[in-house]
Amino acid sequence: MLVKMFHRLEETLIGVLLVAVTLLVFLEVVLRFGFNSGLHWAQEVTLLLNAWFVLLGASWALREKAHICVNALVRVLPHHIRKITTSVAIGACLVYVWLFLQGSWVYLSKMKMIGIELEDLPIPKWTVMTVLIIGFGMLGIRLLMMLWNVWRYDNVEQFHHTELPDLDTDSIAQQLSDVELEDKKSGEKK
Repeated sequence: MLVKMFHRLEETLIGVLLVAVTLLVFLEVVLRFGFNSGLHWAQEVTLLLNAWFVLLGASWALREKAHICVNALVRVLPHHIRKITTSVAIGACLVYVWLFLQGSWVYLSKMKMIGIELEDLPIPKWTVMTVLIIGFGMLGIRLLMMLWNVWRYDNVEQFHHTELPDLDTDSIAQQLSDVELEDKKSGEKK
C-alpha cells in the first residue's frame, strides 16, 4: 500500500513537472514572439524544472526498467553467477549514488551557509537544489529494493524486461564453432 502510494506520488510529480515545463516554455514563446516581451525568470525556472524532472525520472525509469541495459554477456552465465553479477552491478550503482548524495549534501550545505540566491528570483538556491538529495535518495531506495528482489525472491532480471527464455549456451557455442569452421574452410579455398 505504501509502495503504491510512493509510485503514484512519483508519477504525479513527474507528470506535473512535465506539464509545468511545457506550459512555461509555451507561454514564454508566445510572449516573446507574439508580444515582443517575456518573463525574465522563465529560462532559469525551466532549467530547474528540467533538473527536477530528470533526477526524479531516473528513479522512475529504474522502476520501469527503461534504462539502457547491455546484458549479452550476463544472459549466457549460469543463474547463480547472474545473481552475483547483478548484485555487483547494483552495489556499484549504490556506491555511485552514495558518492552523489555526499557531494550533494556538501554542496547544499555550502549554498545554505553562503546564502546564494537564484539569479532571477529571490529564492535561496539550496531550497530548489534539494532535488539532488531527493532524486539520488529515491534512486538509492529503488536500488536497495532491486537488491532485495535479487536475494529475497531470486529475481536476477532487475535491469531489463525479459520475455526471452534463458539462452542455451551449448547451442550458441556450437553455432559459433560451426561459423568459425566455415570461415577456415572458405579461407583455405582462396
